[in-house]
Amino acid sequence: MIPRYSRPEMAAIWAPINRYRIWFEVEALAAEGMARIGAIPEQAARTIREKGAPKLAAMNEADVERIDAIERETRHDVIAFLTWLAEAVGSDSRFVHQGMTSSDVLDTTLSVQLTQAADILLADIDAVMAALKSRAMEHKYTLIIGRSHGIHAEPSTFGLKLAGHYAEFARNRARLVAARAEIAVAAISGPVGTFAHLDPSVEEYVAEKLGLSAEPVSTQVIPRD
Repeated sequence: MIPRYSRPEMAAIWAPINRYRIWFEVEALAAEGMARIGAIPEQAARTIREKGAPKLAAMNEADVERIDAIERETRHDVIAFLTWLAEAVGSDSRFVHQGMTSSDVLDTTLSVQLTQAADILLADIDAVMAALKSRAMEHKYTLIIGRSHGIHAEPSTFGLKLAGHYAEFARNRARLVAARAEIAVAAISGPVGTFAHLDPSVEEYVAEKLGLSAEPVSTQVIPRD
């Protein structure tokens, strides 16, 4: 994002550190989901969370540069991140990403980022609507000249004008809420989305914990039509 055109809270959502923190959360939740059904040891899932979470919480630009350096060698972004994470998790890191494909992490993370961004916009719309409602009531009887066909017509009120804008923003908000619901989807289904190495309950667990819904027809990627 271009810094001078970006609000800090919005830019932070798309910054590498936030992206990597979500990557870890997806991986840790998937490990927990697998441990719940006995696919990996429960202790391994606990270790991944207990050792990985502090590392991600303390993540800084030096860590981002370290991952970038690993990626230049591996030529794979997710492998670079997992290699960096393994430095903290230790031997139990072999259970991280088990049965998954990169798109499980990348696409689910994008869904989380989109919902985070949508929540900022919804809060902004709510603030605008509150201001419009207040001003509409304040100017309920403030006379203005109405217009028809580009010329003066019957008298109206400034409050009515603002009420019209309020109604428009209400429609805009409903559309944004619908868009947020549509993009809030998780996919943890493995290579080409066949669940060949994962139980669907893992996807359901991750989706629920992240406040997302599970992709109804799984493929390699989450559809963005």
